[in-house]
Amino acid sequence: MTSSHILVLLAILFVYNIFVFAVFWRDKNAARKGAWRVSENTLLLSALFAGSPGALAARKLLRHKTRKQPFASRLNAIAVLHGITLLVICTVLVAPDQTRRLINAIRAVIA
Repeated sequence: MTSSHILVLLAILFVYNIFVFAVFWRDKNAARKGAWRVSENTLLLSALFAGSPGALAARKLLRHKTRKQPFASRLNAIAVLHGITLLVICTVLVAPDQTRRLINAIRAVIA
């Protein structure tokens, strides 16, 4: 993957997270007005599909669904999952030889 591909992917993720933030903002406004709300499943799915930064930012800045359980726990779990995934991806990209050695060592222990 070239650096231009990575930049395009980051731009897409940035725009998507703005969209996720907007969905949370719309739900917050609907809650204030007593209007039709975005379902929690939709909010969580939008966060799950690479939108946890936008969802967490909206939750913090808009003070939306900060005490609602189990929503808050599920959103935090999605963010942790994304953090671990990002760590693994960065490790594989930055240190592929060490990553292969680690995988081989894990396979040897399992086998």
